[in-house]
Amino acid sequence: MHFSKGSFPLRTLRKFLCGLRGQELFTARRTKVAKSQRKQTPTSWPQFAQIPAIVYNRRLPMDLSAIQSALRERNIDAWLFYDHHHRDPIAYRVLGLPASLMVTRRWFYLIPAQGEPLKLVHKIEAGHLDSLPGSKRQYSGWQELFDNLKTMLGPYRDIAMQYSPNNIVFTISLVDAGTVELLRGLGKNIISSADLVALFEATWSEEQIKTHFAARDSIDAITAAAFKEIGKRVRNGGTTEHEIQRWFMEAFQRENLLTDDPPIVAVNANAGNPHYEPSADRPFSIRSGDFILLDVWGKKNTPGAVYYDITWVGFVGKAPSGRMHQVFEVVRDARDAGVKTVIDAISAGRRIAGWEVDRATRNHIKEKGFGEYFIHRTGHSIGTDVHSNGANMDDLEIHDERQILPNSCFSIEPGVYLPEFGVRSEVNVLVRPKSAEVTGNIQREIVII
Repeated sequence: MHFSKGSFPLRTLRKFLCGLRGQELFTARRTKVAKSQRKQTPTSWPQFAQIPAIVYNRRLPMDLSAIQSALRERNIDAWLFYDHHHRDPIAYRVLGLPASLMVTRRWFYLIPAQGEPLKLVHKIEAGHLDSLPGSKRQYSGWQELFDNLKTMLGPYRDIAMQYSPNNIVFTISLVDAGTVELLRGLGKNIISSADLVALFEATWSEEQIKTHFAARDSIDAITAAAFKEIGKRVRNGGTTEHEIQRWFMEAFQRENLLTDDPPIVAVNANAGNPHYEPSADRPFSIRSGDFILLDVWGKKNTPGAVYYDITWVGFVGKAPSGRMHQVFEVVRDARDAGVKTVIDAISAGRRIAGWEVDRATRNHIKEKGFGEYFIHRTGHSIGTDVHSNGANMDDLEIHDERQILPNSCFSIEPGVYLPEFGVRSEVNVLVRPKSAEVTGNIQREIVII
């Protein structure tokens, strides 16, 4: 292979494209990079009350001024978006690009903390970023690509990308390792865009908040009616999990609700499987004496609407067993401990990260002796997708240090999953700049069906 002396460093290119001494190059920079990353640590971030409630609505075009303001607040030089073959759906949402683009070649879009954005596109797909502001460069050969990247990135050192160190926040870690190596070879410090993505993907406008409450009103009513429907059917010939799931979907249609998957209706041991799916091929009956878990999520069928997501449990009969009561109370109180942790922190104007909420719920469950049966994170970010890209309440699957932002919403849903039954209790928490609230009904006791 021929290497041009003109622009891209021969030594660096050989190391990254041929794989020679790449680790040595990384090690040589380790001390330098580590120093620059200190400004990302939680202790150096603004306090919660000082962060403006910038809201991004993905129905609108990219908000350049808001992005650049966020970069300056975090002392990040630039945010580099990069894609081919739609590998980074976050980029299309944040930038307001149409998801229908045919993207077979690499494109780059650089937003500096100050100044004009820069585009780099392939000549056969030269118009792909024309809807975005900024000057445009084009390439066709690999040398042109490297030359242009070097020039574009020249003034900047600390560059945010959809990358997560050690793949910790794996839903954000979308840039391939080779591209990260390439940019590090140019002397760039690649840092995670996770908090930026949360700001521009997982915070809600006032209109979106209204759609959440509208979904809440419908779903809370449907869920309460579902328990009554189960009781009626059990007393009149019986029913199955799948039949009740179908009943939910008919109710959703009447209430103009959408969902990415049907609700979970799980009986007894099936409730001990957090991601159980009822099936017409496996029609588990619901009978007197059964323990039932209902996990229900949906959003209104309107543009930009956001989800509401809850889980309740019930018992068909006069009195659940003592074991059922015990486990429910443990889960309920763990849920409430997580909610209190959020409300107290936001009321005090204290910055709080997702892992702190998980730790509060998990510690309670561990203290009660059920720690090994709580096998998932405490909660997830909620948005136009039921699992959004804000902070998750997680100190198990990952140590989520992302900040819980104003105008964001998430679930708190601890669970204990035993071989004979499982209990999960889920609420949604909406955070405002100075307060936080549970947005729907809160289950206090097992529903008697």
